[in-house]
Amino acid sequence: MACSSPAAGSLAGKHAPLPLTPLEDRMRVLAALGSVDAVVAFEEDTPEALLRALRPDVWVKGGDYSADALPEAGVLRGWGGQTVVLPYLDGRSTTGLADRAARAAADARTAP
Repeated sequence: MACSSPAAGSLAGKHAPLPLTPLEDRMRVLAALGSVDAVVAFEEDTPEALLRALRPDVWVKGGDYSADALPEAGVLRGWGGQTVVLPYLDGRSTTGLADRAARAAADARTAP
């Protein structure tokens, strides 16, 4: 399992301040999953170098991406690996959650 660190360029263009959960906490939760062998953070714009070193059979991304648009998809194909994009669950993004929380807090401050 690979996690983008706050320094990773992959977070560029996302609403600030992301990630909401500190890297160490995200890594601890992921490492506790029975299906996860290891968790590592990366700071580069893409995880291509990490993937070349680890050579996973499967690379999974959230559904707000297209496998063809991911630069790392070609890297995986080089050794027969595959990129899988999970279906996007509408209304479940961290950015959406943060936006809703901020609106609720603003509404609470202005309520009589």
